[in-house]
Amino acid sequence: QVQLVESGGGLVQAGDSLRLSCTGSGRTFSFYTMAWFRQTPGKEREFVAAITRNGVNTYYADSVKGRFTISRDNAKNTVSLQMNSLEPEDTAVYYCAADRSWLKVSDYDYWGQGTQVTVSS
Repeated sequence: QVQLVESGGGLVQAGDSLRLSCTGSGRTFSFYTMAWFRQTPGKEREFVAAITRNGVNTYYADSVKGRFTISRDNAKNTVSLQMNSLEPEDTAVYYCAADRSWLKVSDYDYWGQGTQVTVSS
């Protein structure tokens, strides 16, 4: 089992950058595929990006490809999401997630509490 805590959310202007971080507990962090999701009120949670256990493979939603970068540091039990060229449409609560399966875009077992990102126009 792994517990996840996100940080780094905030209020920024369109075009700005923001970096989210997620720290996992325990010594098995490297066993998990890690991902970021986001959710806005009244909508389903949306996949954003995922990264494999060793950090070699990544996968992005089309809406963020080329603007967001997911990375991880297994020595520090962290996964990050660098968000550039932010748009008002990126406004959401962002969640960190972990799962022992291979790279996938849904049905993750473990979730953080979320961090709010607000992008003003």
